[in-house]
Amino acid sequence: MKRLMSVEGAFYPASKDEVLSAFSYFDEIAEEHFKDRIYNHDVKALIVPHAGYVYSGFTANLAYKNVLKKPKRVVIIAPSHKVAFDGVSLNDYESYLTPLGEIKGDSSYVKELKSRFAFTSIRHEEHSSEVQFPFIKHYFEDATLVELVYSQNAKLDEIIEFVLKDEDNLLLISTDLSHFYEQKEANRLDSFVIDGVEKLDIDTLAKGEACGMLGVASMVYVAKKLGLHVKSIDYRTSGDITKDTSSVVGYYSAIFY
Repeated sequence: MKRLMSVEGAFYPASKDEVLSAFSYFDEIAEEHFKDRIYNHDVKALIVPHAGYVYSGFTANLAYKNVLKKPKRVVIIAPSHKVAFDGVSLNDYESYLTPLGEIKGDSSYVKELKSRFAFTSIRHEEHSSEVQFPFIKHYFEDATLVELVYSQNAKLDEIIEFVLKDEDNLLLISTDLSHFYEQKEANRLDSFVIDGVEKLDIDTLAKGEACGMLGVASMVYVAKKLGLHVKSIDYRTSGDITKDTSSVVGYYSAIFY
């Protein structure tokens, strides 16, 4: 069973050349203006946004560029937007399709996860995980991939801790921040999430808004438990791109090390 693409040509380009062109454009901006956002850390996990590349691609790309040690395996934890269900969905995909080629699934790790934790299996086509696939193929060509999509009543703490303790893994926590506020209010709400992540403070985090808040909160809880450090990498809103600040969405990336 292959994980097919469902939002190519919408959230990200459908052709290899267009995806690579987008990445080159992001890299040019990073090289010219954001060299100080590339750190020499042994990165264990990323928070990355999941909107269309025109809006949040640069913010995500800058986080991926911080992963200097190439992982053997990438595990995505992403919120479900289309389908409501209880818990966490895990499917044993043979491969994941991207415009840059297929990413191999990791059946042995899926089996190990299923032996330790309870999962459901929903045939979802979730964009919050899928938009990461081209980045993964581009930056970690030989890595395998496991996709976890969660909905209501999901228990993520123990899963995240298990994933982080394996040195071969890179964990991705997918989320966007506040949705459809005026820019000033969005910045205020998003500042709570950013401050909560940076201070590993759940109470501060909870004052903000994020569509993947459960994943972020669990990541913060486990990072504090394991003594990890965190750095924010980039924050912006859709209004910074479109110049329409009347109703914006917030995008944020961070590294844990």
